[in-house]
Amino acid sequence: MKKCVIFDLDGTLTLSKAPLDPEMGDLLSKLLQKTSVAIISGGSFKQFEKQFLYNFQCPVNFLKNLYLFPTSATAGYRYEDGWKVVYVESLSEDEKKEIVEAIKSAVSKVMPDLPKDLHGPQIEDRNSQITFSALGQQAPIELKLKWDPDRTKKEALREAVAILIPKFEVRTGGSTSIDITKPYHDKEYGVRKIAEFLNIPIEDMLFIGDALYPGGNDFPATKTGVDTISVTDPEETKNFIKNILKA
Repeated sequence: MKKCVIFDLDGTLTLSKAPLDPEMGDLLSKLLQKTSVAIISGGSFKQFEKQFLYNFQCPVNFLKNLYLFPTSATAGYRYEDGWKVVYVESLSEDEKKEIVEAIKSAVSKVMPDLPKDLHGPQIEDRNSQITFSALGQQAPIELKLKWDPDRTKKEALREAVAILIPKFEVRTGGSTSIDITKPYHDKEYGVRKIAEFLNIPIEDMLFIGDALYPGGNDFPATKTGVDTISVTDPEETKNFIKNILKA
């Protein structure tokens, strides 16, 4: 049993932007009774609340073992009679403006045929991160999965944006999105931050994610040397948690 199990959110614990299902919540609640759990995602804390916390039934006394790291670990939260901010790395207004302009310029060059009928905002200010979602933030999962199944569109946009703003970190995010933060604020940073905050050696941690391939938003975690498990969907994650609980 590792001293801390770190999970990605979208595609790992839930489908993209989908609520946590009861079985996954029950498994995580049981896991929290045995070890610390951290969750890292490109989503905002508000998205964490909507997608995860509102649907998570867990005895309050075990929430002290749960740590949340939204916006690609540029912010961290822990439970102390409610969810409290541990740290946040905000972007300045000038930095946000520069990032948004770069996104718009890159989109016009590499994605001129984007659909005009969007599902929610396409560019979202998450304070410490700017996220671009090709079909809109609230696009149905079935549309997201069909839009870029081999990730070539998303990767082309990531490269185009990165060229325009080299001083920022540009990563592919969810199935239709890219995330932009200050440099080095990614899941490598998050894993090291968790290790420092919990005073747990990285070799005593396990990272589970669906995008551990090079270029994926979970890939930076591998640079820490943390043990990893690659999953394809939440159902596979459930099976791994069940195996962990049996250990």
